[in-house]
Amino acid sequence: MKNLLLIVSFLAGSFVFSQTDSSSVKDTNSYRVLKTDGGNIVGKILSQDAREVLLLTNDNREIYIPQHLISKIELIDQSDFNANGDYVGEDKFATRYFITTNGLPIKKGEHYVQWNLFGPDFQFGVADNFGLGVMTSWLGIPIIATAKYSVQLSENAQFAVGALAGTGAWAAPEFGGFLPFGTFSFGDRSKNMAFSFGYGGVWESGDFGGRGLASVAGMLKIAPKLSLVFDSFIIPPGKTTYSDVTYDQQVYNSATGQFDIVTITETRENRKPGFALIMPGIRWHVSEKKAFQIGVSGIIADGIVVPIPLPTFQWYRSL
Repeated sequence: MKNLLLIVSFLAGSFVFSQTDSSSVKDTNSYRVLKTDGGNIVGKILSQDAREVLLLTNDNREIYIPQHLISKIELIDQSDFNANGDYVGEDKFATRYFITTNGLPIKKGEHYVQWNLFGPDFQFGVADNFGLGVMTSWLGIPIIATAKYSVQLSENAQFAVGALAGTGAWAAPEFGGFLPFGTFSFGDRSKNMAFSFGYGGVWESGDFGGRGLASVAGMLKIAPKLSLVFDSFIIPPGKTTYSDVTYDQQVYNSATGQFDIVTITETRENRKPGFALIMPGIRWHVSEKKAFQIGVSGIIADGIVVPIPLPTFQWYRSL
């Protein structure tokens, strides 16, 4: 009997100790609580039940949030905070700059439209690594379809292949073009840089021409509502060629007082100068599903920099 009492006492003590130890373990992760009104609060969850969540914010405030006002709770990583400890998070539209894209895919089921002054650009995440889109002007000229397939190379490196193809639509059906491209990008959805290469081809009434294209672009989210964006569109210089052009020209003959037909041959230089469009700007995140973007532009051609006096305006909306 004495031994039995000792065993029971030992088991009971172990049970009490284990209960006390497990209850002292606290969740040290940080979470973002998305509210139904579009707002969000970041902090550590102290407790939660079917009625409410108790959150400890970074400034040591304890906030009760009713469950019916919560749409989603996301676990966030330390990389989502800046050097000052402020939550920055990912850029909702991190796959896009002003013109070009990168290796990051649009998440499946997450679609958006980029409104431009000249027209809309719709993009749809139809699979985990595959997106489709269509862009046009307000007049429906041209209509351009887009596609992109992304591959994750490592934790912070991506590669994507894609293409744009379109026509002059109803106004110029004989005119069209295509642009296959590949892009390497490094970073994540809060900061990244992309290097893209492609070939732009244009045809019109049976005539075809094309040039190689390149781009260097990047973005950095520096605050919860602010991202810096840089984009470029580069056409490298092409090979200079020479061609002989022969033509007849009337030349006055002072000896006869008449005009003689003279055949003239000239060697002409056919230059393909380089061209670059540079676009730095900022993106203001109005809410979780809306952003406004403004940028300035400049053209570099033949070593001359020409600023474009009108800024570029773009509006992003999740669909």
